[in-house]
Amino acid sequence: MNGNSPKPARELNQPNTNFNDLFAVTMNFLPQKPFPTIKPHTPIHRVVMENLFGLLRINVLRGINLAKRDATSSDPYVIVRMGKQKLKTRVVKKNVNPEWNEELTLSIADPSLPVKLLVYDKDTFSLDDKMGDAEFDIKSFLEAVKMHLEDVPSGTIITKVKPTRENCLSEESTIVWENGKVIQHMFLRLRNVECGEIELRLQWIDVPGSRGL
Repeated sequence: MNGNSPKPARELNQPNTNFNDLFAVTMNFLPQKPFPTIKPHTPIHRVVMENLFGLLRINVLRGINLAKRDATSSDPYVIVRMGKQKLKTRVVKKNVNPEWNEELTLSIADPSLPVKLLVYDKDTFSLDDKMGDAEFDIKSFLEAVKMHLEDVPSGTIITKVKPTRENCLSEESTIVWENGKVIQHMFLRLRNVECGEIELRLQWIDVPGSRGL
């Protein structure tokens, strides 16, 4: 890691984002469930907030030993999907060990949905080449958030998630209490490709007025 500050995210990546931004992102996931019956004159923002648990900030830190899709290297980027939400990092040119250090934020209305990562090699004159995929669930992470920890020292380990055949973890993932926040750090092994891992860091953001956890 180069120690640089995270790059500005492409949409809704600050906890004090105004409501118009929050509404734009949140509307992506509402159609996945039967849309709630809305009484006449009910403000749409109220419907949105009543279906929102909070925000999941994903810091896409780096790729490790990614596959080569050009002559000697690749131009990788990552797409993060959850339901109908889709976010993307920038492209890092000619690097199979890219450091994005980029924050992307998802609105969480259905915590049971998996978060999916797709890695691509950017091409100019043809379709972008696939460089593998992975996914993870946030159940253990949200259970830690629900504990509402406050009076514990920073750096306290809350729980650990072990790699299994059912997940894409390449090593044990630790959920810790860090500077007043619940943080999960993970390395994901990419599937459907010859090699490569992605390093992530998760953080939960409470949204005032939402249903919360």
